[in-house]
Amino acid sequence: MNDLRRIWLKAAALGSASVLLPRTLLARDDILGPSDLPQGFLETGTLDNLPGKMPLIRKSFRPPNFETPISYFQEAFTPNNAFFVRYHVADIPQIDAEQWRLTIGGDAAGKSVQFSLNDLETQFEQVEINALCMCSGNRRGLFNPHVPGVEWGHGAMGNARWKGVRLKDLLAKADVQKNALEVGFNGTDRAPMSQSPDYVKSLPIWKALDENTLIAYEMNGEPLPHWNGFPARIVVPGWTATYWMKHVTEINVSSKPVEGFWMKPGYRIPKGKFPIVARFVSQDTEANTPITEMVVNSLITNMGANETFEEGSTTLLRGVAWDGGFGIATVEVSMDNGQTWRRAALAKDLGKFSWRQWNFPLKFDKAGKYIVMARATNRVGATQTFELIANPAGYHHNVVQQIHIDVVS
Repeated sequence: MNDLRRIWLKAAALGSASVLLPRTLLARDDILGPSDLPQGFLETGTLDNLPGKMPLIRKSFRPPNFETPISYFQEAFTPNNAFFVRYHVADIPQIDAEQWRLTIGGDAAGKSVQFSLNDLETQFEQVEINALCMCSGNRRGLFNPHVPGVEWGHGAMGNARWKGVRLKDLLAKADVQKNALEVGFNGTDRAPMSQSPDYVKSLPIWKALDENTLIAYEMNGEPLPHWNGFPARIVVPGWTATYWMKHVTEINVSSKPVEGFWMKPGYRIPKGKFPIVARFVSQDTEANTPITEMVVNSLITNMGANETFEEGSTTLLRGVAWDGGFGIATVEVSMDNGQTWRRAALAKDLGKFSWRQWNFPLKFDKAGKYIVMARATNRVGATQTFELIANPAGYHHNVVQQIHIDVVS
């Protein structure tokens, strides 16, 4: 049993107690994150377990923001009890599934309708989609210079099987009008102080009516965990998780752009800096546009920085790659700081919105210092960058990962 596993089991046995990691483990990328997080984050880092969760990397307690250690990313689907937790507000009530109702209305709806959880489960076609859920700010802590916000490492994401009903099937019951421009969402989580903005988001009508956009109530074959949106949440495959509204109770079909802090100025990227295909034009300004689809990216999941290997030994490098729904075409690996690249083997394709596992056999023929790199390219030709694309909120960090290792004789 490895050291990290022992710590997790100890923390789980203690209930909600925090676990301060021994300094001998602090440099391990698979525990508290990479070494280039802002100063102090690794030194003061803890594993904390919310009720129903394994110990996760605590970024903040109110609101709860917890990151998944990358050891869990060696599985095709991230376990529910290890799935990351992201909230913007701190008041998150427990919900009685029997009493929960979802109301759909708005000025661009012909009528108001309401559904129970049983209605969703029995009155509509059931759909299951494999999709990566990833916080818009994943890897924000790796920006240099650092930017404000939750200083996420690699683990503000998780891959899961989401089951529910198509949002468009519910909207059809509300008789969406021709002037519909956006579809807004609200949930039961609230800020404890009235001055704080309620977390309200919207989608362009075309994305809300996409056949892959769901109201999901199951995750990996089980009811949604409380911390991941029970009893139902919005699932927008391919788009960052800012739109994946948890504990959703209200849907409003609007003929005008939805206002509010979390739409504008929140979650914006500068215009022209990223190769966005899926535009949210009704929320555009002259300077910026809402973040939408995920950019192509990859992550090495079984090798940490400064590991040592013996000359003549071999290891199977493993990782995952993903994008906004076009699909991963290739993953390439380099051991010579990007001078030469060789293709990795791709594992089973779990769907265009799922991450794609990959592996590559590394053989350490000569002693020395090496830089291991992985680079993903998607099916429309987009690939990872080698230089950070600066933006004020720290979004879309998809710089090619570099891991320094030593090979000794």
